[in-house]
Amino acid sequence: MSTLKITIGNRNDSSWSLRAWLVLEATGAAFEEDVVLLGQPDTGTEILKHSPNGLVPALRDGDFVIWDSLSIAEYLAEKFPEAGLWPADEKARAVARSVSAEMHSGYTAVRGNMPMNIRAFYPGTDRAPGVDDDIRRITSVWESCRRDYGLAGDLLFGHFTIADAFFAPIVSRFRTYGVGLDGVAAAYSDAIWALPAMSDWVEK
Repeated sequence: MSTLKITIGNRNDSSWSLRAWLVLEATGAAFEEDVVLLGQPDTGTEILKHSPNGLVPALRDGDFVIWDSLSIAEYLAEKFPEAGLWPADEKARAVARSVSAEMHSGYTAVRGNMPMNIRAFYPGTDRAPGVDDDIRRITSVWESCRRDYGLAGDLLFGHFTIADAFFAPIVSRFRTYGVGLDGVAAAYSDAIWALPAMSDWVEK
């Protein structure tokens, strides 16, 4: 039996759960998962059974619990170095960490006004102040990473890394809200959406 168990929220709208789950899936390790329905009267109580801060995701490795998506990703990168969850090149790795941390703490206009809702489609929705600025910054990050580090594959640093996991919910948001993309950004968005792990998440 696997010692790894991840607790996640609803697949439709728990963006932070998606990030950690994609990283865990990329390790190739066997794991179990618990899904806690969000927005229910007992949601907080149920999550606290798995996560000390009352939020999802949380990863259990035996008796050890890690919470927060970025911490989970870092833990898995160290536990499974063969998975290449960060780029091998030190400069590429530093950039990958930077853009992941920027995603972790930034883009508040997009995150606040375009909540992840995989099954919905809201094209033409009026955009709140700051949303277009966030979109420009996000697509600029995608373009620069692809240009400088990603030529060996279809993703930000060629192969799948934690940075791709962290931007995957943004790809979903852009599809839901009909954000027009072209060129490198459009190709990258399509590559993320076509990942088998992403398809598995969306279809369950």
